[in-house]
Amino acid sequence: MDFIDEQGFRANVGIILTDGGGRVLIAGRRGRGGWQFPQGGIHPEESTEAAMFRELREEVGLTPSDVELVGSTEGWLKYRLPDRYIRREQTPLCIGQKQRWFLLQLRAGVERVRFDLGPEPEFDRCRWVDYWRPVKEVVYFKRPVYVRALQELAPLAFPHDGPPPPPAWWPRRWQRALHERIPELA
Repeated sequence: MDFIDEQGFRANVGIILTDGGGRVLIAGRRGRGGWQFPQGGIHPEESTEAAMFRELREEVGLTPSDVELVGSTEGWLKYRLPDRYIRREQTPLCIGQKQRWFLLQLRAGVERVRFDLGPEPEFDRCRWVDYWRPVKEVVYFKRPVYVRALQELAPLAFPHDGPPPPPAWWPRRWQRALHERIPELA
């Protein structure tokens, strides 16, 4: 059972897994064309870190010893679901997600990534992509949260040289926000 707050936001963790060389792992949704970072709900009475490690194991088969926890976002990043995705017959009503994002660095070999450890595998494939690429790959309504999470965690992912510049295909408002360090990108 996931935790949905009084405003209707489902508590969730997101996982940005880096290879230490500027690339991040995105996973393909099982039986669908979509790509996203591993993520999942937080159970009542579960800490965000415990939920992250549980989801890491369930979704991509990794354990705490396979990764280094580099950092996390300071607070919750929220997005609202488009009306057509809101399940109005469910109680409590979920209108979106609030997410705490974690940046992990893979310490084990990539062969440790697997999708068959959870009760119902969410993913059936993965690939390593440039740092900003997931913003283009994820479903449109999650893009602002992906930008904010990647922006906030970029100094930790690239501590020596700083993050790569934003891609040319980004809307100008997102590029401005990165340079001005403004979190509101939607």
